[in-house]
Amino acid sequence: MAAIAPWAQAAGWGLLAGAALLLGAAVGYWIKVPQRLIAAIMAFGSGVLISALSFELMDEAFAQGGFQSTAIGFLGGALVYTAANRVLTAHGAKHRKRSGGHQPTQADNAHSGTAIAIGALLDGIPESIVIGLSMLKGGTVSAVTVAAIFLSNIPEGLSSAAGMKKAGRSMAYIFGIWGGITLASGAAALAGYTLFSGLAPELIAATTAVAAGAILAMLADTMIPEAFEEAHDFAGLITVAGFLCAFALSKLGG
Repeated sequence: MAAIAPWAQAAGWGLLAGAALLLGAAVGYWIKVPQRLIAAIMAFGSGVLISALSFELMDEAFAQGGFQSTAIGFLGGALVYTAANRVLTAHGAKHRKRSGGHQPTQADNAHSGTAIAIGALLDGIPESIVIGLSMLKGGTVSAVTVAAIFLSNIPEGLSSAAGMKKAGRSMAYIFGIWGGITLASGAAALAGYTLFSGLAPELIAATTAVAAGAILAMLADTMIPEAFEEAHDFAGLITVAGFLCAFALSKLGG
């Protein structure tokens, strides 16, 4: 059997990680999950991502490109994400990851549907690009990165889909968004591998750090507020548990 080409592997791993969003959306749409449990899952997913960006992304970026490239990329990613998020917030996408009754209906804001879709895409693309970038070193994907993104994507899709359903969004709209982002995740991972292959380590490091900065800004703006709103005093403990889980995966995977 012929070996699978690296670019196809990158796309496949991106699709796998993105499919967790679709899985979470299905759970959020068809199963009535208590708000407090959704918040706990969000907190756990936040901890997983914080650990992954600390020990996988930032460490790797620093090792490849040094502090300057890493710092510039990290701050740049956070700035770009924050600027884009502010624009989307003004058009009704502020609560796109909320599972309660925060999300606006189409009647409340005619542009909110498009803004929520773009916002969901904005949240997911940096993570997927990282999957492709992780294959540039040695031609094999970082299993820890894929596992961390997969674990964090489930609560993202679950919470957001539950909120969309409460806002009166149709099933076609909800699964159209998450199905599209799943495909976009595969494309982004493919782009991360193909577009950056052969480029200078400093540039790859900066790009990895850009993704890390965007992910951390996303967590602070969207996932952590949802977790704290319902879980309150337990949100910190559950986030720590998620961090420890991903940290263990990182060390065992290393």
